[in-house]
Parts: sequence; C-alpha cells; structure tokens
Amino acid sequence: MISLRYAAILMFFSLLAQPVLAQNKKDVLSSVEALEPTAWENAQQIWEWAEPGYKEEKSSKLLADWLEAEGFTIQHGVGEIPTAFTATIGEGKPVIAILGEYDALPGLAQNAVPYQDQPNEKYYGHGCGHHLFGVASASAAISLAKQIQAGHIKGTLRYYGCPAEEGGSAKVFLVRAGLFDDVDLALHWHPSSRNAAGDRSSLARIAVKFRFHGTSSHAAAAPDQGRSALDAVELTNFGTQLLREHVPDGTRIHYVITSGGDAPNIVPNFAEVYYYVRHPSSDVVRDIYERVVKCAEAGALATETRLEIRNEGGIVEIMPNNALSEVTRRNLKELNNLKYTDEDIKFAIKLQETMSAPRSLDSIQIVVNTRGETGQGSTDVGDVSWVVPTTGFNAACWVPGTPGHSWQAVACGNTPIAKYGMTLAARTLAATAYDLFHSPEIVQQANEELQRRLGERKYKPLVAPDQLPPLNYRDRTSSPK
Repeated sequence: MISLRYAAILMFFSLLAQPVLAQNKKDVLSSVEALEPTAWENAQQIWEWAEPGYKEEKSSKLLADWLEAEGFTIQHGVGEIPTAFTATIGEGKPVIAILGEYDALPGLAQNAVPYQDQPNEKYYGHGCGHHLFGVASASAAISLAKQIQAGHIKGTLRYYGCPAEEGGSAKVFLVRAGLFDDVDLALHWHPSSRNAAGDRSSLARIAVKFRFHGTSSHAAAAPDQGRSALDAVELTNFGTQLLREHVPDGTRIHYVITSGGDAPNIVPNFAEVYYYVRHPSSDVVRDIYERVVKCAEAGALATETRLEIRNEGGIVEIMPNNALSEVTRRNLKELNNLKYTDEDIKFAIKLQETMSAPRSLDSIQIVVNTRGETGQGSTDVGDVSWVVPTTGFNAACWVPGTPGHSWQAVACGNTPIAKYGMTLAARTLAATAYDLFHSPEIVQQANEELQRRLGERKYKPLVAPDQLPPLNYRDRTSSPK
C-alpha cells in the first residue's frame, strides 16, 4: 500500500512538472533563435578567416570569447594544443559535452557565388562547414547556459573547442589528456546537404607522410650519380595500387604527392607523399597500414633512398549509440522547418548545374534515418565515442547534392542556406541536451549500451603513446635545405 501511494505521489508531481519542463524547453529554443544574428555574424567571420588545422587562432579566440562573455569558464590550450579550449558552466551531474569544430581545408578558397571563383591570395576554404559547426554548437551551449543560470537545469555543460578535425586528429589528444574522463555523454553535429540522424558509424583512418631523401645530380649529364626521391614515391604508389586487390572490402587508400622535385633537369633529392588509410574497423586499418609501410620501404630500397615516416595521426571508427540517437532524431524531425526563398532557389538551381548528382530541393524537408549505417568519411569524434556515449546528426546547410570538401560547399557556406541549417542544428542540439539533462534514465541506458557494444574490447588509439599533436601538418611542404 505504501509503495503504491508513493508511486502515485511521484506520478502526480511528475505530471505537474511536465508543463514547466515544456515551457523551459521552448525558452531554450527561443534563445537559439534570438542568438541567430550574432551566431551568423560569427560564422561569416570564421568563414572569411578560413584558418587551417591547428592554426585557428582567430576562430578559436572568437568562440572562446563569446562563450566567456555568456558566463562560461574557459580553459585555453588544453591537451597541449594552442587552439583547443573548453568552456564550462554549471556543476554536478550529469556532465554533457557539446563538441565544436572550426578548421578549414586547403585548396578550396571560394567566393559565395554559384560558379567556381577562387578569391585572390586565398588558399583555404570551409569545404566541410566547420565555421557553422563551431558556431551552432556554441549557440546551443549559450542557450542552455541561460537555463542553468536560472536554476532550471541541474548539471554541468561543457563546450569543447576542437581544432584540426580534418586530418589533425585533435580530439584523440584531448581524450588522451583525460579531458573527457568526467563526461556522461557527448553531442555533435555536422553540416551536410541533407538532414540525417541515427546510430551511424564511420571509417577509422591513419594519416602518414612518407618522406624520401635521395641524391641530386644533373638529370642528363650525370644521371648515374643521382638517386631519385621521386622515383621512390612513384614506386610506393605503384605498390599500393597493386595492394588494392588484396585488402578487405571497404578499404580506402588515397594519397597526394606534396613534393616531387623542383626542376626536371635535377634528380630530386627529396620527395613526399601524403597517405590516408581507411576501413570501418580500426583493427583492420592497423594491418593495412603496416602493408602500406612495406610498399614505402620497398620504394626506398629499390631507389637507394632513405625513408622517413612522419605519422600525422589516426582516428578510430564511431561507436554508435542508439539510446542517444533516437532522442536526437526525434528532435531533428520535430524542429525541421527548412524552407528556401525564391532567391535561395535561384542560387540552388544555378549551383546544381555544376553538380554530377543533384537532388530535389524539397529533400531538405526530410530527415533520413541512418540507423545501422557506416558513413564513408572519418572523424576524430570516433575516439570520443569509445570513452563516452556519443551521438550526432547532419543538418542541411548546403544545396542538396553538394559533395563535401568541394568548392560548392564553400560557396554555400556564406549564404542564407547555410544559416538556416546552422540554426536548425543549434536548436536540435539544445533540445536534445535539454531532454537529456532531464532524463537520467536515458543517460544510464546510453552508458550501458556503450559498455555492451564494447564488450571485451578496450579503446586503443591509432596514435603512438608518445606522439605529439602534429601542429604543423598543414604547412606547405618544401624541399629540406
């Protein structure tokens, strides 16, 4: 009898609290919308700066200063990374992390026009929309902070300023530094040409630069005295082409030659090739990487050059979490209000003329369920997801059909189309975090799911224990003097 009466009392107070919780959640969403002008101004500024990985001094400072002005406590230079920071507000459990990124990509400078038009004296561009990523995450965090300050949310909210996602593996070093040890769950999102959510995984990846040192000589008068570093690169690449036939399905191996010599009549004494090795399983990536290294060693042996291996970081696959992803997917569906104006449609149609696989503009009104899928990209969010229950989603910030890492994505990034998607992402993040702050049972389910998926496996990063963050990995390669 007592237990039944107690249960009835709990249900009564729960019913009384529901309208208050609903109103507070509406207030969070209203705060996001009120912040949109400032958020868009900040996103445009970061788009204009377009700073590469580990060099995002201005972008990082802008976001940290914005959060600090709203009451967050800032820790700069975390994880021995100058452009990484955390911004924390509140106290106690749960501790919810919101991730933000802000690095740009090389070779993608572009004006916000529907045709290819590289600006003068610019090289980097936001081809992955990280100027939107970092700002939307900060906007959501600030809106939630107002509820924490008002006493409507109990717990700790922490924004993670994450540099160098594009190949720099910064989050790996943040995890290694213990910066997620007290976190109960982590949320992230990513710009895209569609809206999507679900417990999707990703590809694990190792990045490496093979640098060959040979002997220069006159290519016509004394070729026998030269030992070509470029030949070593070409043999390495030929070896990996043959290797492609003998690797597991789902493997991706790609490279660029970042330095190949200075003049055709000089035997190159230095050459460098930059590789990515990917697969849905980090264990498989480890094995394939060792085989690619053998191709480089063979290239050096055959050309009598010296091989230098420069590891640029590795990231594991995302560990999905359905308990969290269902909350995110529900909020994304409920909040999706994307709609283009006539001017947006004109821009979109013109831009789609440059695409090989454009999609219907109406597709922005749909939320794709990606449950059980493995995405074909890689992200250092994967390393976070092995130590903290993590979920993310995509918001349509680009014209449907726009490929990521393209000039078209950069062009969209400074248009109203990007602003709409950025605001939808901020609202979805804020709503999801709000729900989770008030749902301890889901937080528990998410942590139990993580342990169940891990089983006997332990988190093993794809970087060496003594490897430092590759702070200069975006430097343009030149021959050593």
